[in-house]
Amino acid sequence: MAIFRKKTKPRVCVIGLDGVPHPLLQDLAERDVMPTFKDLISSGHLHNLKASLPEISSVSWTDFMTGTNPGTHGIFGFTELKPGGYDLRFPNYLDVKAPAIWDKLGRKKKRSIIINQPSTYPARRIDGMLVSGFVAIDLAKAVYPPALKSRLEGLDYQIDIDTFRCREDHEFLWKDLALTLKGREQAFDSFWPEDWDYFEFVITGTDRVQHFLWDAYQDKEHPHHQRLLDYYHEVDRVVGRVADAFERSTGSRENLFLLSDHGFTGIRQEVYLNAWLEQEGYLSFKSPEPQGIGDITPESRAFALDPNRIHIHLEGRYPEGRVPPGEKAALKQEISQKLSGLRYEDDPVIDRIFDCEEIYSGPWVSKGPDLIALARHGFDMKGSVKKKAVFGRSVLQGMHTWDDAYFWASADHGPDLRISDLSEIILKRF
Repeated sequence: MAIFRKKTKPRVCVIGLDGVPHPLLQDLAERDVMPTFKDLISSGHLHNLKASLPEISSVSWTDFMTGTNPGTHGIFGFTELKPGGYDLRFPNYLDVKAPAIWDKLGRKKKRSIIINQPSTYPARRIDGMLVSGFVAIDLAKAVYPPALKSRLEGLDYQIDIDTFRCREDHEFLWKDLALTLKGREQAFDSFWPEDWDYFEFVITGTDRVQHFLWDAYQDKEHPHHQRLLDYYHEVDRVVGRVADAFERSTGSRENLFLLSDHGFTGIRQEVYLNAWLEQEGYLSFKSPEPQGIGDITPESRAFALDPNRIHIHLEGRYPEGRVPPGEKAALKQEISQKLSGLRYEDDPVIDRIFDCEEIYSGPWVSKGPDLIALARHGFDMKGSVKKKAVFGRSVLQGMHTWDDAYFWASADHGPDLRISDLSEIILKRF
């Protein structure tokens, strides 16, 4: 007599560590600072992963969760110009024009729990629970269903550290990082027993500590070096709790995935693209002390938005744009050739320059930048209009990188992975 067993429904768990680069992860695993990852690396496959272009969290996480690029999902940066003008606005989750992983799963009656997913504010309705990550201002608008607000408040849940205070006060940074990580772990403990098919858990403190104290990782004599290692050890412990809980509930790590949204490295110099464009005669301002892109003159042929997005000041697209559409291609080529030759102390600054019409696809390509200037490691691109010199430094110590994020899976998914590829890999598990 045949015995029929009820098939267990597939479950998938994703753990994100914002900004953690592949080389750092390998290094700290080998040094036993991150024993969970040491075990994962030995038992699975740690892939090198390319981030979004530009290589910033708001775009990269949106690439991940939609499986598309900015030309399709419509998010090109943390800031955009308001339509028909030069004032800046902050795109949010309501501007995302492509469905996320959990939206697609919801159509299949699959339930998702998402904790601290960046670029999902304000939270939208999903089949399950959503807690938005940065940039989230108000906890009441960062959760779905709304009743989660009081539940998280009872856990002393904090969306993010106080980045402005932590930038200067590193003692406060460590306290805020510990408080935030504790809240994440308590949220995990609270939400894990719920009914779900897809569970996602993201830690963003890793990105924060690297922006402010990347030099503490590089320099073993740095006064904060051991504290940075201790923090990564704690992150690893929390990751281990999530991974172990998933393995116990499913019997394997087959449907466990871990990733970062971009890499990281130290800053040698910040590079102010608008200062370069002004120096080369492509940009001019109505005021000697410009406050924003709205102060550019009609004669300006190009301008930059953070971090490395170059826009042609096109006639018909911008109120005072004077560049005829027929001259756009030649101007893009000219700027690319000149900028590619930029050097600092005889070292090349630019890795490559991407034409966005070639790297983006979808109905929103024309709403984005014209060029993306990808710098070599160590040269951090900025879009400030207030800087007069092309090169300079701030208190920031670490910068994002495009080509050295990571993706861990139990199986080998081949070379040349991009973060937008991961959505399909995950959805195939269902």
